[in-house]
Amino acid sequence: MTPAFTLIAETSDFVLLNKAAGISFHSDDGPGLVVLAQQQLGYKLYPVHRLDKVTSGLIVLARSSDIAAQLTQLFSTHQVEKYYLALSLAKPVKKQGWVKGDMTSARRGAWKLLNSQQNPAVTYFISQGFENLPFRAFLVKPYSGKTHQIRVALKSVGAAIAGDALYQGAVADRVYLHAYALRFCLHNTEYQYVQAPTEGALYQQLGQSGALSNWAQPWQLNWPNYILPQQVNE
Repeated sequence: MTPAFTLIAETSDFVLLNKAAGISFHSDDGPGLVVLAQQQLGYKLYPVHRLDKVTSGLIVLARSSDIAAQLTQLFSTHQVEKYYLALSLAKPVKKQGWVKGDMTSARRGAWKLLNSQQNPAVTYFISQGFENLPFRAFLVKPYSGKTHQIRVALKSVGAAIAGDALYQGAVADRVYLHAYALRFCLHNTEYQYVQAPTEGALYQQLGQSGALSNWAQPWQLNWPNYILPQQVNE
């Protein structure tokens, strides 16, 4: 059985976990990630951002309410660089670029992208195909923090994430979305973390191919700048 998380880093201010896919952040139908981490580590933890249940990967939990407030401010003002790794069995209408637009709720708990730009979800992605692998890999940088933002963005370019039935993704053994890298500055110290995914047959194939070496430090790639509108309030 896959553990709910593994501990990646532990500082006096925060811990960094690698969350397993399928683990709820909140304690909805049993102990959620925060409660499980507190039980295992033996001290109080404070959430500062979250991941969907289906998403694996890096998540930060603060060790005090003061640090939680500081980290929450960094996340809410988009001063934390976040990078996600997704796989799709579909061919996108473009291999890289922006996806921008307001989002609104749709049926069955899903969201959809609109053409309007009042308070937009803003995402940039690059992608890579492989001769001997059945999927395309996407490295995704969200510039905003909307619910299901990356899942909706990739569906909108014709490349719904493998295993993501809610957004008509191809059938797979998991939803292939992983919080891959984080970069932020706290108390004049810069933190950089990268965690390759291991859960799922397709991610294992990707890892064995060596393809991730090109994306080993995603913040060094040539990402475009974008200034979110001042009225954004998430």
